[in-house]
Amino acid sequence: MASDYSSSTPRCTYDVFLSFRGEDTRNNFTDHLYTALVQRGINTFRDDKLRRGEEIAPELLKAIEESRSSIVVFSKTYAHSRWCLDELAKIMECRREYRQIVLPIFYHVDPADVRKQTGSFGEAFTSYEENWKNKAQRWREALTEAGYIAGWPINKG
Repeated sequence: MASDYSSSTPRCTYDVFLSFRGEDTRNNFTDHLYTALVQRGINTFRDDKLRRGEEIAPELLKAIEESRSSIVVFSKTYAHSRWCLDELAKIMECRREYRQIVLPIFYHVDPADVRKQTGSFGEAFTSYEENWKNKAQRWREALTEAGYIAGWPINKG
């Protein structure tokens, strides 16, 4: 696959970039997933060492670009985080530009809600259309694109 990459492809520092909403899954599903990946020797980036703020951190954008793949854990309040939506927009950009592999996990959410921004994903966009108009369309496009990728629904356990 590396031979298919363009010469402008960033170097791969990580095998996997893990995108998730911490308050939904950090201390349960995502923590178990991260541990399993690391135990198998998969170099996995997660954002627990980054400082949170209004804008997405440049080192986070760099980590996304320098990953071979991304696992996105969509959960009920994923779209309520502008930080998560900025991550997702960057991940989908890297999928298009560098052919990064994106593996979605739909954790107690319907993929159609991600695709169409309905349910809890639609609720999140109520304020975005007014207050974050300059970013809302990019976020919607990223969610729609990601929602159409075949992934893994997890509805129990």
